[in-house]
Amino acid sequence: MWQRYVAIGDSTTEGLDDPDGVGGYRGWADRFALAVARAQGGLEYANLAIRGRITALIRAEQLQPALDLAPDLATVVAGMNDVLRPSFDADQVAGDVAAMQQALVEQGATVLTFTMPDPAPVMPLARPLRGRMLALNEALRAATARTGATLLDLGAHPVSSDPRLWSDDRLHANSAGHERIAAALAYTAGLPGFDDSWTRPLPPAPLRRRGEVFGAELAWTRRHLLPWLVRHLRGRSSGDDRVAKRPVPLPVPLD
Repeated sequence: MWQRYVAIGDSTTEGLDDPDGVGGYRGWADRFALAVARAQGGLEYANLAIRGRITALIRAEQLQPALDLAPDLATVVAGMNDVLRPSFDADQVAGDVAAMQQALVEQGATVLTFTMPDPAPVMPLARPLRGRMLALNEALRAATARTGATLLDLGAHPVSSDPRLWSDDRLHANSAGHERIAAALAYTAGLPGFDDSWTRPLPPAPLRRRGEVFGAELAWTRRHLLPWLVRHLRGRSSGDDRVAKRPVPLPVPLD
């Protein structure tokens, strides 16, 4: 029975884009915490993740506060923001993830992590990044095997790249995607009532006309890609001036 769960990471762990109905975001970490709490009758939960963080910053800013909270359950998920940067180094990113995993494991925590989905089906313009993601996933698999953390290999299952599980920005899961990730983690953690149904594909999607596809790509470029490029050219991050949404471990409401 776990007493305290601490999640560290970037925007996906923070919960973008899974609205909580009161102006914030829920996300797979919140959903997983609730599944654990329901399975065992209670759980304290803290979420230190902040959007826009690269892995080195997650290690520098979040690892020690997480260790200070003395969790016996933790998730460490990072790397997507690194993949998007010119200086990306898969081994360096995996090394930082491994260091975080090992520190938490050595302190007695059960540590879960997961590989990243293939971005190409979700974001056709990201096909050049596919090789980076595959390299990162291989490095994460090797790192996790060394540290004793538990790996959820999302990247090995095509359904994780189904666009219908992703939000309009194509960088974050939508509510259905976060729900599926939480179910996958619950299954990986051995919680009762969960099975491998999260691996099953969605029903076939209706075919779209070429004009519809082009229009969707143009809209995404205008609404999401260009603002992202402008922000990064200015040296800004979506996480600037933000703090963790749940820095203190609190009981998970069971209602």
